[in-house]
Amino acid sequence: MGKLTSLGRLFLLLFFLSHILDSIADNNSKREFRGAWIQCINGQFTGVGTANMQRDLTYQLDELQKDGINAVIFQVRPECDALYQSQYEPWSRYLTGVQGKAPNPYWDPLQWMIEQCHKRGMELHAWINPFRAKTKGTTALANNHIAIRQPDKVFSYGGQLILNPGDPDNRAYIYKVVEDIVSRYDVDGIHIDDYFYPYPVIGETIQDSKEYQKYKNGISNINDWRRDNVNVFIKELGNRIHQQKPWVKFGVSPFGIYRNKKNDPNNGSDTRGLQNYDDLYADVLLWVNNGWVDYCVPQLYWQIGNPGADYDTLIRWWNRYASKRPLYIGEDVERTVKYADPNNPNNHQLDAKFQLHHQMQNVSGTVLWYAKAVVDNVGNYGSLLRDHYWKYPALQPEMPFIDHKRPKKPRKVKPIWTSDGYILFWTQPKGKTWNDVVNKYVVYRFANGEKIHLEDPSKILAVTSNTMYKLPYVNGSSKYTYVVTSLDRMSNESKGAKKKIKL
Repeated sequence: MGKLTSLGRLFLLLFFLSHILDSIADNNSKREFRGAWIQCINGQFTGVGTANMQRDLTYQLDELQKDGINAVIFQVRPECDALYQSQYEPWSRYLTGVQGKAPNPYWDPLQWMIEQCHKRGMELHAWINPFRAKTKGTTALANNHIAIRQPDKVFSYGGQLILNPGDPDNRAYIYKVVEDIVSRYDVDGIHIDDYFYPYPVIGETIQDSKEYQKYKNGISNINDWRRDNVNVFIKELGNRIHQQKPWVKFGVSPFGIYRNKKNDPNNGSDTRGLQNYDDLYADVLLWVNNGWVDYCVPQLYWQIGNPGADYDTLIRWWNRYASKRPLYIGEDVERTVKYADPNNPNNHQLDAKFQLHHQMQNVSGTVLWYAKAVVDNVGNYGSLLRDHYWKYPALQPEMPFIDHKRPKKPRKVKPIWTSDGYILFWTQPKGKTWNDVVNKYVVYRFANGEKIHLEDPSKILAVTSNTMYKLPYVNGSSKYTYVVTSLDRMSNESKGAKKKIKL
């Protein structure tokens, strides 16, 4: 009787383990933004040289792909400089070690990253810091840097130089820089973070009273005027991007607190910290609710249980108030694995945070801060993504406010024996305009007799820009149905083209 009970307990344990794993699999969404920020400002690429930087980035992208990442947000303009060939701004010191010095051997990191990401089925979003002109650690600026050419356009604050957002010429200058990127590079998005007006420094004053008197346009409060400057900038930048290329997504990653309840009893969160609206002059909800941005990634870098900025409180707040545009959550990898789950002290907080994500109806993605922490597998974070949470591929969330029309399905799907093995080939369907041209494909596989269910991400084998897929032929005795669908620029998916194949 005792042995039977033990056996029964074993079966019960296996049942619950299976249930947990099934639950994790169910939490894999077919459409989800899975991003990672690759920053240069931490100096990880400074002066390492072309070959070493390409080797490092290749390794990071390969590991991120295994971890389920489908979008990379790559920092290309940290301080009015460039990690790409620019006619307006100098080469970044975060690339070569000296601002204005071109890489040798020459290469264009942005162009290279676009090609590498697209080859892996990932999106590439070019991340710029719009108003920051010099960071604290930069001691020398190139002769063609805007702060040298036009020193009256910047103000000094906290050891930094800031392009004055109150000067219309500065906003026009940033539009020109962004239009140059969008027109010349096949980026999938333009991404800006939380640097508008500078973070407050005790004892320092923003030097913009002259611009306020000149451009206040009847606004009687300087704080409202500063917010208006940023509002005008956000609205116009989004317009400029979409005028160039309607499919390029405009995303913003604001600081994680909009307003505290103390300052705004009706709309504020139950938090005590720096505020976008009051301290950075960033009215993020206005941008989201008016559709001036295409996605929003609040930086919720705190832990569950933080006394001043509780993660649980904040994700629920953003889910409630910022639902008019796709909402992705900015996650701090190192802080997530540093703190224990309050309800399960033996585990860190990754699982608890992911469960909160799936409970939030309006959260449709995650962006990880930062990529190298994931690649280094801090706290087993990367392994947990690839083995469980992001085990299966995911397509980008739809953006019907830009385009919602399905493309045509692939043509002439056929398996052919080649010198490289058994290959499934297909032909790109015809498309005339940007919103019906196919640029990627999804390959699914179903066992013999299995129902074709394209909403099941576990059946996805590949998301690829190629018009072929190598088949795992064994002996020709197993029957499968392969389904290939088309994706357009906005990840709208076509109907499936089916092919039964023996492998």
